Amino acid sequence: MSIRKDFLWGGSISAAQCEGAWDEDGRSPAEVDFARVDDSIGLRKVIYTDKNGVRHEDVLPCWNIVKNGPLNRETDDTHNYSNRLGIDHYHRYKEDLSLFAEMGFKSLNMSISWARIMPDGIKGGVNRKGVEYYRSYFEECRRLGIEPIVTLYKYDQPACLDDRYEGGWINRGMVDEFATFAKVCFEEYKGMVKYWITFNEINAIALFGKMDPEIDQMEAFNIEHHLMLASALAVKEAHEISDDYLVACMINQNPNYPYSCDPADSMEVIEKEQESVHYYGDTMIRGHYPSYAKRIWRKRGIEPKISEEDKKILAEGKVDYYAFSCYGSGVTSASEMKSDGITNLFSTIKNPYLKTSEWGWTIDPYCLKITLHKLYDRYNVPLMIVENGLGARDVLTEDGKIHDDYRIDYLRQNIRGMVEAVEDGVDLLGYNSWGCIDLVAASTGQVSKRYGYIYVDIDDQGNGTLNRYRKDSFYWYQKVIRSNGEDLD
Repeated sequence: MSIRKDFLWGGSISAAQCEGAWDEDGRSPAEVDFARVDDSIGLRKVIYTDKNGVRHEDVLPCWNIVKNGPLNRETDDTHNYSNRLGIDHYHRYKEDLSLFAEMGFKSLNMSISWARIMPDGIKGGVNRKGVEYYRSYFEECRRLGIEPIVTLYKYDQPACLDDRYEGGWINRGMVDEFATFAKVCFEEYKGMVKYWITFNEINAIALFGKMDPEIDQMEAFNIEHHLMLASALAVKEAHEISDDYLVACMINQNPNYPYSCDPADSMEVIEKEQESVHYYGDTMIRGHYPSYAKRIWRKRGIEPKISEEDKKILAEGKVDYYAFSCYGSGVTSASEMKSDGITNLFSTIKNPYLKTSEWGWTIDPYCLKITLHKLYDRYNVPLMIVENGLGARDVLTEDGKIHDDYRIDYLRQNIRGMVEAVEDGVDLLGYNSWGCIDLVAASTGQVSKRYGYIYVDIDDQGNGTLNRYRKDSFYWYQKVIRSNGEDLD
């Protein structure tokens, strides 16, 4: 079995991280618009005032903060809020799509900004300017022969919903808000989009909700439950609107290795992956919580009472395919060992056999192959890679070149493993590497943590021409696509 002829070679971006135009054409503010880079530690700082009037400066991924009560957001323009500008993709999307087409893209995983379509939620109705913007976007994709793979939620829900629904996703009202937004998109873009994804890295969204010290374990369960309910309702809406729609969950995947041959370490890997990954995939693909969920709930000290109505929604809203991100791998031990590494926001024990990026993420040539086998053996549904890539500091030379052999090496190893997994029988729909054009990193708010095949002239403070430059990896990936994955040299 080789790579299919209609394989979806492409890349991934997100509205929150590249569009900019945060206050144009009816778009409302999103949480991500109020985060800035803390230069002293290289992480995002989220500034807010809680319901008691106490000012906070949290260093957390801002797209996931769940707060109890309205936020009085700081709008001090003396600081750079990187997502407000992004890379100005909102105004330059035709230029950028043309560059993607030049590379040979067959697909593009992108996201629709909830804050642009329904800026005041159900209460305010649909923003027609936002709807027409994405209609034009999809028309351009079709003209260029690029299949859009559309994510509905990628860190940019309208900030007003956090104020309206106390606790954000803790509140059941968010489920109806999302389902309504999803239905609008399904209806408006019928015939223009085939592949949909409900939530990007749903397990990461839930993780950072659970890490918030202001919420308890039952509230953490509600975040998870409401996210998966909202996804299931969206899937039901999609299938009722069009038989052509294929809808996926999207889960962060990073394979874990046992620290030693101690059986306890292997058991720890199984339980960790069940809790952090499969808990979500099993529920969204099989339509019900897995048997081990009771162990997880017992460990948290909770006994959730799931209504028959909710069970019915989960059962009827099973996804059609499994989309995932995968950047590296982790190491797990049953003993009390210090986590001294990180892979895509998840802490881990460092692996002495692997190198790491400047940001500490593991560079693992086997991570994609292992993940593909594990997922396909577990679910036997089509898979889609929608994030995989290397964040690095690139240098623009005086003659407008970017020599990023390190990125090519990373991608070559990962794609080679992917091809081998397909040859072994894995049903894979496509490969869409993350950040195919430089954009704002979700975890740090930096543009200098670059992933793209296309360099954008802008720094972390928002300075630069925003001109686009083709990197060496641009021409390498162009060759990979042209050869359908056969030429990786």
